[in-house]
Amino acid sequence: MKIFVTGGTGYIGSHTVVELQREGFEVVIADNLCNSRAEALEGIRQITGVMPGFERLDLTDAGATRDFFARHGEVDAVIHFAALKAVGESVHKPLEYYSNNLNSLMNVLASMREFGVRHLVFSSSCTVYGQAERLPVTESTPRREAESPYGNTKMMSEDILRDFARVEGEMNVIALRYFNPIGAHPSSLIGELPTGVPNNLIPYLTQTAAGIRPELSVFGDDYDTPDGSAVRDYIDVVDLAKAHVVAIRRLLEGRNRQNFEFFNIGTGRGLSVLEIIRAFERATGVKVNFRVTPRRAGDIEKVWADTTLANHELGWKAVVPIEETLLNAWNWQKHLMQ
Repeated sequence: MKIFVTGGTGYIGSHTVVELQREGFEVVIADNLCNSRAEALEGIRQITGVMPGFERLDLTDAGATRDFFARHGEVDAVIHFAALKAVGESVHKPLEYYSNNLNSLMNVLASMREFGVRHLVFSSSCTVYGQAERLPVTESTPRREAESPYGNTKMMSEDILRDFARVEGEMNVIALRYFNPIGAHPSSLIGELPTGVPNNLIPYLTQTAAGIRPELSVFGDDYDTPDGSAVRDYIDVVDLAKAHVVAIRRLLEGRNRQNFEFFNIGTGRGLSVLEIIRAFERATGVKVNFRVTPRRAGDIEKVWADTTLANHELGWKAVVPIEETLLNAWNWQKHLMQ
């Protein structure tokens, strides 16, 4: 079976391609490489023994997106990762985020409709919950006004998908609302590789530990959390990738209960930024130079998942311990420096 993976050379996309190919799926990637590198393809090949199909493509170009679908013939499903994703950057560049993230999704959906592709797994986010009043968040937790344009694009994308699936009777969508993906493949052949200065915690942490950055900024120590730093549900990227494969199989086998479904994908455990730093130091034996700085615009205080629905309905569960995840991230950083 053939799967299109948009944004498939990116962090989560590349790990998902690995898991798809290990399960015997044929994968074709569309990515504009704005925040990833084509070298990820070689890493995927070395891990799986299979080089995925790849085209450099800007999905905000409707004509180019249509041509991509037309060239590749029959396709069984799409996994849509392609999006700008930095919370802080989105606060300063809202128009770019709305334009990129929404137009790319709508172009993909229009091409799916034209070419009869009926199954989509969407890369959503826990940001749709905003700062929830009660924790952990379940799938019945009300969505709240987004704290950032990035979060708002995920909420709006879910609305587009729900409306589209409602009127396109044969269209089936699963949105995976994942929490904070971290780590790298145990092989150290693929991992998180942001261009420029990292916006996410772990690559900045590993670059600081490696001496590439002088210090790690901890954005705020005055939150209403046990140690004052923000709390997140950090999930290993390989665990997360496997959730996409399970979701694809659910759609292809017709086991979805409705045209639009959504699931929380996390560990069910909240860890603070300072706890992550200490866990990294335990796992690697490397000290991290950090400094507390003011809160960052768009960040929420604390969030973690109730994953009961995903555990029962998808038959999926996060299993990688946090220390192993952080050690994999460190090994990936060392691999980059070789």
